[in-house]
Amino acid sequence: MIWALMVSYNHELHVSSFDLYIRQWCKMVKIGTSGFSFPDWKGTVYPKRLPNKEMLSYYTYTLRFDTVEINFTYYALPSPKNFEIMSRKVPEDFEFVVKGYKGITHDPFDKRLETIPTKEDIEKSFHAFYDALTPMRNSNKLGAVLLQFPVFFSHNQKNRDYILFCKDQLKDIRVVIEFRNKDWANDETFCFLRENNLGYCAVDEPKLPRLMPFINEVTSSLGYMRFHGRNPHWFNTPASERYNYLYSDEELKEFVPEAEKMDSTKAQKVYTFFNNCHAGFALRNALAFKRMVGLGGKDLEGILPNDRVSDSFFRK
Repeated sequence: MIWALMVSYNHELHVSSFDLYIRQWCKMVKIGTSGFSFPDWKGTVYPKRLPNKEMLSYYTYTLRFDTVEINFTYYALPSPKNFEIMSRKVPEDFEFVVKGYKGITHDPFDKRLETIPTKEDIEKSFHAFYDALTPMRNSNKLGAVLLQFPVFFSHNQKNRDYILFCKDQLKDIRVVIEFRNKDWANDETFCFLRENNLGYCAVDEPKLPRLMPFINEVTSSLGYMRFHGRNPHWFNTPASERYNYLYSDEELKEFVPEAEKMDSTKAQKVYTFFNNCHAGFALRNALAFKRMVGLGGKDLEGILPNDRVSDSFFRK
């Protein structure tokens, strides 16, 4: 355990075992936010005058995050050019996790829609989605794809088969599954995911009757935690209200042993993303959690002295 490790010294390498452990820990544990580009982050966690095109660089080089979960791909299919530009803006050890398009995960099961996508429509969406990921795959910066299924995605064999169909469409890409319907919270689900080498996304979200509880399970080489906040106004509200929640330090500390537990099981890597993005809350919580697990999250108070982007940022 990182906080209980006895330090020994290697005289030949001039590096302590603790230093080596820290380096390995940093490679294994990736903490970030679910997105990096939001208007209401300016003046709260970003400088007010930060250009939109510089947001990813600021997130990476000034705030020192080494991973981000891309969520705009849920709303629209991305283009390879977008991902090529993003890949060039980050260092070699940076990793993206990309959320699946709603035409794949939500629309096929949403009975409220006038037109439900056909299997041919879904296959076309998968082809375009997979194609767009090529720049990230070629640069070894794609960590995984997150497929989030809605509360109306029921727990049954037909939908398990659909998950396997999704995995086949994504070929060699590592896949993590997030469920919103609590009926999936059972041993049968975890066995199914393990048998098919699919990751499980452990979520913290409001304790409402239909939603998933937090369950620390690792079903592939990836551990995955996702924090949505605990705002009870979840259903039939805009996203700005749903994700309007700032975790307290006391609440975050509850999850330090959970991250350690994932690390001590079969996970080769543990991703932790904060999706409570309203007013920069996700970024504040991500930085705090990095400090709690020993990854040295930056202190925003020391890098936002005024509303001006410093010259030193653009020299990086």
